[in-house]
Amino acid sequence: MTLNLVQTRVWRGGECVGKDFPLADVSEQVKDENALVWVDLCDPDHECLTELAAEWSLDPNAIEDAVARGERPKATRYAGHAFVTAYATWFDTGDISTLGVLDSRLRLSRISAFVVSNGIITVRRDDRFDMSQVVERWEEDPALLTPGSGALALLHGLLDAIVDGQFETIETIDDAIEALEEGLFDESARTREIQQRTYRLRKELVQLRRVVLPMREVVGAVMRGRAESDRDKSPVLDGLYTDLYDHVTRAAEWTESLRDMVVTVFETNLSLQDARLNTVMKKLTGWAAIIAVPTAVTGWFGQNVLFPGVGQLSGMIASTIVIVTSASLLYILFRRRDWL
Repeated sequence: MTLNLVQTRVWRGGECVGKDFPLADVSEQVKDENALVWVDLCDPDHECLTELAAEWSLDPNAIEDAVARGERPKATRYAGHAFVTAYATWFDTGDISTLGVLDSRLRLSRISAFVVSNGIITVRRDDRFDMSQVVERWEEDPALLTPGSGALALLHGLLDAIVDGQFETIETIDDAIEALEEGLFDESARTREIQQRTYRLRKELVQLRRVVLPMREVVGAVMRGRAESDRDKSPVLDGLYTDLYDHVTRAAEWTESLRDMVVTVFETNLSLQDARLNTVMKKLTGWAAIIAVPTAVTGWFGQNVLFPGVGQLSGMIASTIVIVTSASLLYILFRRRDWL
């Protein structure tokens, strides 16, 4: 059995009566019908989950889903327990210089939960999601931490913390898109840079949608399970889950609107790029027409103007310097204006 981190806690009558006790004592705590038990496992192996499955009568298919990679957010009802999977999200605020230009800054952490009548087991793939914030939510209302409805109250606190984190991530992307929109009409902005930022935001938004949109199904399935059960009838939990469902719906709708905004930014950037190209072409064509008149006249009449140093080495060097300097100045000017 391999475990990187284990947290345990037990409540009786809404009061915490024990925490961080050995995993071997969990089976004794679960046998107490007046106790509400929480077990948190960080990156457990299959053997550990199999032993807990035998103690808590967990379905083997749920165990496989908890250790498998790439599982989508879902809520499944098994005989005697429910299984829920969701993803916490946040933006990497570390050293962005280590990231590539198009690398996603979005980070995901999967949390699975086995919900039984008098307890909950949370399984995390890594320790990047802080469970202390979830425990604080649980203990804000000790009256809910009782056998019966207590397990679903624990599940609500977990999902509520995850959804709040998703809201913060969505807000971060929204702010980034607004900053990108402001840069579209900035004459000093580089077209390539805007394209790269737009592509990265679109990539991050696609990742976020894959874990945010299914949350409506997850919360809806939990609410339907409560409605079909004769137990766990708590008016307070009804209101909490209704509010949670409203939050995930708003998050999904906000994410969809952000996708439309990214598409609009991309199309607007292309339109502005075409407009700038037309402007550049008109300017260059105008200057070419002005220069063409004296060139045509002098060429037609074969007028060659003598210049200082004609027929000498110094004259060739001077003319070469003039050509190179003029071409370099034009290149720098066009480069700054993003014409090249």
